[in-house]
Amino acid sequence: MKIRCGVMAAALLAVACGVQAQVVVKHLQPNEKLPIANGVWAGDTLYLSGQLASPVTPADEAKGTAAVYGDTKTQATSALNKIQALLKEQGLDMKDVVKMTVFLGGDPANGNKMDFPGLQAAYTQFFGTKDQPNKPARSTVQVAALAAPWALVEIEVIAVRGK
Repeated sequence: MKIRCGVMAAALLAVACGVQAQVVVKHLQPNEKLPIANGVWAGDTLYLSGQLASPVTPADEAKGTAAVYGDTKTQATSALNKIQALLKEQGLDMKDVVKMTVFLGGDPANGNKMDFPGLQAAYTQFFGTKDQPNKPARSTVQVAALAAPWALVEIEVIAVRGK
């Protein structure tokens, strides 16, 4: 009996490994010069790289002014709009997001503490609404700094194409 159970377990493991080996992986590479992909499809699951905000006001070299990116709510809204656009390009929508990870930098205007209410104000425009009631699993962490010195928010998501 033990041998038969062992053989059956090995067969199931081999089948599971065989199915996993058949997953198609596709990298979304918008620009060959970038060191990372915008996202990666693994089967029906899309892993999007972290998105930062776009400037509210672009830099003006002639005037010597830096770009303005706004507060946490503004940056989170911008990042979520970028995510929505990337999902749409792939035939998905915010309802397909199953997991979200948010990285918040300390806001100098908030005593270098993360502005969780600002994030939440942006988040609730996209998730848990009448038009889009789905809410993904989410983790939010404060980090010492993000890749861009002006960045207060970076958001990455995992989305799944439903069957």
